[in-house]
Amino acid sequence: MSPVGLVWANLHRRPVRTYLTLFSVLVAFLLFTMLRTMAVWFTSTGDSTAANRLVVAAKYSMIESLPINQRSAILAVDGVEAVTHQTWFGGIYQDSSQFFPKFPVEPRAYFDMYPEIAIAPEHLDAFANTRTGAVAPAALLEKFGWSVGDKIPIEADIYPQQDGNRLWEFDLVGSYRPKDEDSVQQIFLFHYDYFNEAAAFGSGAVGWYTVRIADPDRAPEIASAIDGLFENSQNPTKTATEDEFARAFAAQIGDIRLIANSILSAVFFTILVLTAVVMHWAFRERIAELAVLKTLGFSDGRVAVFVLGESVLLCGLGGLLGVGVGLLFTPVLSTVVAQQMGLSGMSLDWNTVLHGLGIAVLLGALVGVAPALLARRLTIAEALRRS
Repeated sequence: MSPVGLVWANLHRRPVRTYLTLFSVLVAFLLFTMLRTMAVWFTSTGDSTAANRLVVAAKYSMIESLPINQRSAILAVDGVEAVTHQTWFGGIYQDSSQFFPKFPVEPRAYFDMYPEIAIAPEHLDAFANTRTGAVAPAALLEKFGWSVGDKIPIEADIYPQQDGNRLWEFDLVGSYRPKDEDSVQQIFLFHYDYFNEAAAFGSGAVGWYTVRIADPDRAPEIASAIDGLFENSQNPTKTATEDEFARAFAAQIGDIRLIANSILSAVFFTILVLTAVVMHWAFRERIAELAVLKTLGFSDGRVAVFVLGESVLLCGLGGLLGVGVGLLFTPVLSTVVAQQMGLSGMSLDWNTVLHGLGIAVLLGALVGVAPALLARRLTIAEALRRS
């Protein structure tokens, strides 16, 4: 029998215990894969950010609005090529589980700012010329069975209309499609003029500005110049790259990486203790067998390797299966996040896979090193006496 076969046979002495432990390790590494994938996704910006775009938001809180008249001052800053704005509308379509972002925007300026989004010219014209017009990504049309010409009802949770009515109706006049399906948020866009005229409050204000600059290398300089314009005003700003803004936006949910690491630390500590106890039991049950192996001529080091190999194989196989299942479930997780948050682009980073497998092997080595050292020091006489 090969060394690996011998190790595998030893693990099957107690198959129920072995497979329950294997399942526990699998679940731990499945959780590791899912949490690390979400943490990496939340703290990275993906391909949807551009080096030549800045975001101007309220200095002290992202939920504060900025006056629309700041736009002309921003546009006059040296190095600024174009400015547009967006506002978080909120709102519910059908029920809260069917969430997707909804922004009032300037139709032509918005699509000019984001060349990575493709929209048919006739749809853009209809959007620009229809007061109650809206466009949505093709993925939302497919998901909800919408067609151009439909009326889309959105129940406001932040902005009621001036007459107190919370039901907004938008005319779907077109659709757009990101050129890279995995890089752009799935956002429902409607006409800012309609929002500005009909909303009960917030008239003449926007959520944030997006600024296109001519030279990305001048981004810090231009950002400082923009913030300097409003430093002593009632509406001071904080300008950052899209990368920084995306990270700050994600941070509002919480420190995802810290949360994930805290959960995983607790999980892996539990698995470490559980597996260590299991391997210690296995060692004590096989003391006589270890003595027999040494009697047959197996060296102390070789016996220790067999014992260490059991824990490494158990944890390594559990880690491999856990990461593998995580690889299969990542598309499902991505779909759920896209449905709940309207964001896409989540995928399993191969660094996560490699880290997971590395941690699994390290965990097996930590668990097995104590029984392996005991097996190495065990004498034949002592083993027979203890057995």
